[in-house]
Amino acid sequence: MQPEPDCRLCGLCEGRTNIVLPDGNLQSHVVFVGEAPGENEDLQARPFIGKSGKMLEGMMNDAGFQRSDVMITNTVKCRPPKNRDPTEEEMAACRPFLESELSGRSLVVGLGKSACRDLMGYEGKMRDVVNKIVRIRIGETEVDFLPTYHPAACIYNKEARTMLREAMDIVRGKL
Repeated sequence: MQPEPDCRLCGLCEGRTNIVLPDGNLQSHVVFVGEAPGENEDLQARPFIGKSGKMLEGMMNDAGFQRSDVMITNTVKCRPPKNRDPTEEEMAACRPFLESELSGRSLVVGLGKSACRDLMGYEGKMRDVVNKIVRIRIGETEVDFLPTYHPAACIYNKEARTMLREAMDIVRGKL
């Protein structure tokens, strides 16, 4: 299930250039879920292709797998203005699309606080849950969920970078 090309389920449609759909191996049993498209993603209609995407791909490669081994998507499919966090209403509007993307997967990796809030309902500090696999409900089924830091947090935070590398090792073990 994908949004219609002229989707208007929330206000994010007003400022978008493109709807950003999943990328990578769409059949993979492992899915990375980020927060929302940024400027580069909006312009090129691909998730995680800017600075954060380069960091994520580098860590994947270091761990022994590639972008083409996993599916990559976001909680919302359109760029929020000024790269702000998506609102609960915006995430709810895209939730049916996200649930259809996550259906049948065995591991969902939540990249950052917004993805963890949307998928596991977690509002606390990331450091308290990072890299601890929990079971979450996606539609009618439960899947393993790995909350971890967003690659953007790793640009200036050495601890986040170390933890994201550990998450990549966990993912490699599941592939």
